[in-house]
Amino acid sequence: MSQELHEQTVARLKNQKALIEMGFEAYPYTYPQTHHSQDILKKYTEVEPGQQWPEDTYALAGRLTNLRVMGGAAFGDLQDEKGKVQIYFNKKEVPHFAAVKHLDLGDIVGVKGYPFVTKTGQVTLHVTEWQPLLKSLHPLPSSYYGLQNIETRYRQRYLDLMVNQDVRETFKLRSRIVRFIRNFLDDRDFMEVEGPTIQAIAGGTEAKPFVTHHNALSHDFFLRIALELHLKRLLVGGFERVYEIGRVYRNEGIDQTHNPEFTMLELYWAYVDYEDIMKLVEELFSALAVAVKGSTEFEIYGQQVNWSAPFARVDYVGSLREKVPDLDFDPLDLPKLREFCDARYPQWKKVPDYKLLDKLFGEYVEPGLVNPTFVIHHPLVISPLAKKHRSLEGVTERFELFGMGFELANAFSELNDALDQRQRFESQTQRREAGDDEAHEQDEDFLTALEYGMPPAGGLGIGIDRLVMLLTDKESIRDVLLFPLMKPEKHKAAHEEASQDPSEEQG
Repeated sequence: MSQELHEQTVARLKNQKALIEMGFEAYPYTYPQTHHSQDILKKYTEVEPGQQWPEDTYALAGRLTNLRVMGGAAFGDLQDEKGKVQIYFNKKEVPHFAAVKHLDLGDIVGVKGYPFVTKTGQVTLHVTEWQPLLKSLHPLPSSYYGLQNIETRYRQRYLDLMVNQDVRETFKLRSRIVRFIRNFLDDRDFMEVEGPTIQAIAGGTEAKPFVTHHNALSHDFFLRIALELHLKRLLVGGFERVYEIGRVYRNEGIDQTHNPEFTMLELYWAYVDYEDIMKLVEELFSALAVAVKGSTEFEIYGQQVNWSAPFARVDYVGSLREKVPDLDFDPLDLPKLREFCDARYPQWKKVPDYKLLDKLFGEYVEPGLVNPTFVIHHPLVISPLAKKHRSLEGVTERFELFGMGFELANAFSELNDALDQRQRFESQTQRREAGDDEAHEQDEDFLTALEYGMPPAGGLGIGIDRLVMLLTDKESIRDVLLFPLMKPEKHKAAHEEASQDPSEEQG
């Protein structure tokens, strides 16, 4: 803590002591808040300057973000969860006016009074009673520059929320989106469940897990990388429509669309296939767009998009043949694909053969998928949990939904042949033994469950964070995660970061 900041904290503690000596409680337990700022601002819009409503009483509580004491009067700004409203103190009409000068920006206060409109037309609360509720020991970030430093915004999200109204709105909208999805599925008789986040075997997708140790059981466990295998066990048990919205953890890289900890929706629906899931996804995304954006046509990242059904469909292998230069052979011929890629993409020499398909797809096809687009018929070699296509050789009944160039959803006609699943897991085990730490570990309990019998079903996974990114027009996943994972650093006080000279901040 710098000497200057230390002195500011000392000054604030002196102000707190002065308030206590004037009879105020240092840390009150409650305050009888009756309204929020927006209740006043919305009710008294489009009114003439000079009007007042002494009979209307409001009790607000929030953070003081501005204060101007001018002789026998003072104006300030009070910010609460809903927004910000101007407040007015008059020496002749409010008790303890002398104590107002001991308030600091950032303090949390309770005020009670009636609304009026100033000569300049600003709706204001005329304070008749007030009470300090908490003394802030550090200054707020500059009200003019706001909080712009990216690292500070992510590490001290409370400061980001405190000074950036648009950030608060982003996370309110995220909550609305998740609630809409829950209501959408609940209305269709899906049951929400909760699976274990600590698992003996991390399965359900190909990813590197985080490892943890359980002391009482003296055993290493994994944080889950997917929700799938436990939800499928519930279909075996007799439930027909289940879903979970929960955190998953993958020990992988961090970039604009990836965070090691993120939120997934997974659902499983008995007696349907991937075509039925496609219809469900179209219905969900179209309805969600209308609920959040007011229309299925709106703008994302400066581009006009259309989320109305039906969505376009693109064949996985066909799109590779169309988009990848000189790919004049069947890309499912992995030895030829290896030779082709080694010659043209030497940086991929350590990429396993079967992953070259996704590398090419990500390079040439994904960037062009702007409107919601179903990519269908993925090769069997990259789809260990999907059913083989009923009529096409070498591919599966699977789709991924893409939009704005990245994956939003993944779905299958679920594999319920226990013997076929065992063979695929054994193939994955061979890859693990060969050094592929993302390949599936064989889950004997899950295989036993399949042997009891899982009905035919369709399954779906949706990345909630990426979906929120699109609907809030944010280009980084960290902008839609309240507390994104950050590399630890030597302790640097939040107020020191926030008080950084704006000229040194990074946008």
